[in-house]
Amino acid sequence: MNTLKYGLIIFLMLFFTKEIAAQNDTIAQERTARKMLRKGNELYQKKQFTDASVSYQKALGSNSNYNKATYNLGNALYQTKNFKEAIPQYELTTKTATDKLTKAEAFHNLGNAMIESKNYQGAVDGYKNALRNNPTDDETRYNLAVAQKLLDKEKQDKKDDKNDKDKNDDNKDKKKDRKEDSERDKKKDGKDNPKKDKGKDKKQNPNKDKGKDKQKPKPQKGKMSPQQVKQLLESLNNEEKKTQKKLNAKKAQGKKVKQEKDW
Repeated sequence: MNTLKYGLIIFLMLFFTKEIAAQNDTIAQERTARKMLRKGNELYQKKQFTDASVSYQKALGSNSNYNKATYNLGNALYQTKNFKEAIPQYELTTKTATDKLTKAEAFHNLGNAMIESKNYQGAVDGYKNALRNNPTDDETRYNLAVAQKLLDKEKQDKKDDKNDKDKNDDNKDKKKDRKEDSERDKKKDGKDNPKKDKGKDKKQNPNKDKGKDKQKPKPQKGKMSPQQVKQLLESLNNEEKKTQKKLNAKKAQGKKVKQEKDW
């Protein structure tokens, strides 16, 4: 009986020792994670975004569920223009955040990263979700309007391209049909009067074509000269640049990365 009691005591001592050691390891990892987060924040404030990214990644290495490190890593990646890498960090934060304000800020920044990646539909969705969590955010509302305009323009451009393609295909088919009709007519004429072409060749004036070569080609009515076409293209190009410049200016006004407040 005594032997059994001693064995049970030893087992319990070993069990609790392992539990205490595991808890100590967890506490140590959490301390390391917080330390690396603070270091990353300091580097971020100094605009050393690449080094800040490394610190946030080390924080996540010690605690993979550290939401603040995930969110701040997304911000640091965004600042270094690694938009595609920042997107999954923001997406993870939108799923793991427990309060609506943090979710709204993560969705806002997700919209910014999407718009920079030219994923305008994703940007619109991100801003809409941000407003669902924080309906009073005017900055997000402005960004949503810009993203929606860009999305509409993208859809219209695709529609125009498709229409142009369809027109080109129709013109090719018509040209092919005209060519086939012309070849059939020539064959028909040749069969009806096989001597017609021969007689025409004999009666032609050999000096007639020489006179034509000397004449300068006259511009046809309704067609633009090459110089007019060039001027028109330059004018259209300038207008396109002005429009794009205005859109970029509007994007820059409202697009702001929302930082983690609890630093």
